[in-house]
Amino acid sequence: MKTVMITGCSSGFGLETAQYFLTQGWKVIATMRKPDDTVLPPAENLQVLALDVTSEESIKQAVEAAGEIDVLVNNAGIGWLNAVEATSMDIVRQIFETNTFGTIALTQAFLPQFRARKSGVIINVTSSVTLKPLLMLAVYSASKAAVNAFTDSLALELAPFNVLARVVLPGRAPTTKFGQNAGVLINNNGGFHDAYNDQIQSVFANFEQEPADMVTHSEDVAKAVWQAATDPNCPTRLPAGADAVALSK
Repeated sequence: MKTVMITGCSSGFGLETAQYFLTQGWKVIATMRKPDDTVLPPAENLQVLALDVTSEESIKQAVEAAGEIDVLVNNAGIGWLNAVEATSMDIVRQIFETNTFGTIALTQAFLPQFRARKSGVIINVTSSVTLKPLLMLAVYSASKAAVNAFTDSLALELAPFNVLARVVLPGRAPTTKFGQNAGVLINNNGGFHDAYNDQIQSVFANFEQEPADMVTHSEDVAKAVWQAATDPNCPTRLPAGADAVALSK
């Protein structure tokens, strides 16, 4: 039985991906900042672990508890929508600590076992916002674009060891808690800058005008991660969701 470790499984993409791999008969190690055994149905091949990807000690403990894995899915992340001027450097660092540095740190932690076995797949979930410049997303896009570039170079480094590194790029997913959580973070850190109200209103107006079928659903991401994990001919970068696919063309 193959084993996948997925970060950020409390809801959204991570939860759906964990459920999908379970249905395919894999052992799933589902990690969360605050473990909740109720979000996934009990199963013999399910292990729920605490993991804060911004904590070196938390990563060490999770890696030891996980043991050998076949696939690592770096999915944990936080969102942010705001002008650069209205984004404190504390928030910039918080976003990069989770979205970028956390991904790199957890990847580093599993590389020795992948390299030694000469097998393994690393899948980094980023975002389709990296495919096109978009208003109010400079900081968030930068945190995810860095992971794209990191993964591209990592794939070259690991090729001699038969280890794969791939990126899944989801689009906007209004049915998940991701946007809601980002909104709470924004409101708790000063909200939007008055000088950028017109641009903010434009962003939200565009969201409302998007066709209902041009969004990303959690199952789109789960299936893309599955393809990245199991298809040897999968491209290094794989869009997930109708809107992400459209942006990638």
